[in-house]
Parts: sequence; C-alpha cells; structure tokens
Amino acid sequence: MLDLLICPGCGDKAAAPIVADRELACAHCGCRWPFRRLPLFALTGPSGAGKSTVGPRLAELLDDRVVTVEQDVLWTAGLRDDVDGHPVFRSAWLRMAAMIHQSGRPVVLCGTVVPAEFEHRPERVLFSDIHYLALVSDSAALAARLRRRPRWREWDEPRIAEMLEFNEWLRAEAATMTPAVDLFDTTEVPIEAAAQYACAWITARLPVP
Repeated sequence: MLDLLICPGCGDKAAAPIVADRELACAHCGCRWPFRRLPLFALTGPSGAGKSTVGPRLAELLDDRVVTVEQDVLWTAGLRDDVDGHPVFRSAWLRMAAMIHQSGRPVVLCGTVVPAEFEHRPERVLFSDIHYLALVSDSAALAARLRRRPRWREWDEPRIAEMLEFNEWLRAEAATMTPAVDLFDTTEVPIEAAAQYACAWITARLPVP
C-alpha cells in the first residue's frame, strides 16, 4: 500500500503529512488525492493489566470491523530510539495505522502509550480521533502477575517497581490528560469480561458507515 507521505503525482516524500478535508496534499507539486481519515483506538495500560490477553480476543470479536495489532511487534533496534516518548517508534506506528485505515477498517493498537506520545506527532493529522482505553490494576495484583511471568521476559524487581509507578500515575492522571484516557480495572475481572467491555467501548466509538 502506498506510503501516505509519498505523492502519487510527483513522487516527492513529505516530512509531514498535509491534510485538506478528505484529501492529502503535496506541498511540492500541489497534487491532492483522497484518503480515509478514521479514528485510531489505543488499548493501553501497564504491562500485566491484560492488554496482551484482551487484544487477541478483540481480534475475534471485531474481526469484521477493525484490525487489531500489537505495538511491540515494531519494537526493534531501528525504531527503539532513546529520546523521551520514543518519537520515531510512535511516528512509525501512526503511519502504519493510517495506511491500514485505507482498507476501510480502523486500527486497535495494543501497547503502552499515553496521549502526549501521539497527540503532538506530525502524523496525528491522519486520524479523525485517537481514543484511549487503559487497562489498569491494583498494584499488588499487578506485581504478582509480573512476578509469575517467564524468566526470559526479564521482569526483575526494579522493572516491576517502575511499572507499578506507571500504573499508579495512570490511575491518578488519566482523567486530566488531553484527550482523557478511559480506565478499566482488571484486578478482579475475568479476562472475557474485560474483552467484552473493551469491545463495547470500541463499538460505541466506531464511525457510522
């Protein structure tokens, strides 16, 4: 699928997309071409809260309406930038999601992200909205889940403490973010119930055909 930053008229590659209503525009030659500007859904939250389990279930429940993808699949050396907020990584995902959107189905991106890491990226204009739903948990339950993970995932105590701090920060600040992040507590909720909640949350925000 064509990279949305590359003009189909002259082949120039833009540093940032230019959106004009329902079209992309080329600053070099003036060419304009149609594209679908759909909402993006970010299923976020700390590790251990349930994203990796809910995500595949969402792919089953909404397989004919959205494309559900795992953020960490692109967490590779070339995109693992050390700048705060990982702008190269975030921009790559926004471009990828916008290209998938040209198929007509919105993307549900499963991975840890907060609005400040997406909302200020140049690629944000490619989306009508970005909706954020964070799965969170009681810190004690979250720590227990992370300690049960296999050793190869390298969840030592300092890393667990860092994730618990993020979990508590997210629970305290979600409503103040722009846009606000919706929370769903998975502490005592079966995974199927969490998946059903996320499914209903996404469905309520899907664009009308």
